[in-house]
Amino acid sequence: MVSVSQPDDTGKFSTSIADDVINEALKSVDKARAAVRGEPVETAPAPPPGAPPATAAPSASPTSELESLKTQLELSMAKGRELLGKVKDEHEKMLRAVADLENYKKRAAKEKEEVQKFGIEKLLKDFLPVVDNFDRALEHANASGDLESLKKGVEMVRKLFEDTLGKHGVRSFTSKGEVFDPNKHEAMSATETNEVPPNHVVNEVLRGFTLNERLVRPALVVISRSKPDAPAPTAPAEAPKPE
Repeated sequence: MVSVSQPDDTGKFSTSIADDVINEALKSVDKARAAVRGEPVETAPAPPPGAPPATAAPSASPTSELESLKTQLELSMAKGRELLGKVKDEHEKMLRAVADLENYKKRAAKEKEEVQKFGIEKLLKDFLPVVDNFDRALEHANASGDLESLKKGVEMVRKLFEDTLGKHGVRSFTSKGEVFDPNKHEAMSATETNEVPPNHVVNEVLRGFTLNERLVRPALVVISRSKPDAPAPTAPAEAPKPE
């Protein structure tokens, strides 16, 4: 309650404000501050029995609220159908990828088996003429008994065999007279000689072979070592002088 008194001799008015009005104002300020900070706001206490009911704020009509809910439901169903379609497409893609991977594994396994079984087919076709020439040389030697012709035939077959190896990157190398190299030589024994320097290949038992510059078989060789020096001849003993 606010009361205003008459002006005094100075011309000023005096006012008196009731405590309940001040308390209500302070509560309103506190509620406003709490609402700004996001803090819970105390609700007004229920009216005492017999008090007149408070007037409710006017609400939206039920028809407009129903239309709004229906629109939201339709939008949610449309998004759900769209998401379900995307999930279905991704699932089908995954199934196709898994099937393609399985087919690839089967093809790779089959190709590997084919390579293991028939990978040397081209090599075999290249060496079949060598076998044919061996057969011809043997038939000619049995028919004529000419050993010289057999020798020439075998030499020709050997030449053909070596040329066929060369077509596939196989090369032989000779080592006689070279310095012993453990990377391509295998020493079978050593012999004492002064004909070549020490640690040189004196004799080649088996030739070495390479495949595309990679060592396939080292050459089996005999290497040299120096002979020990001959003992120096001893001087003849002097005859004793006559007395």
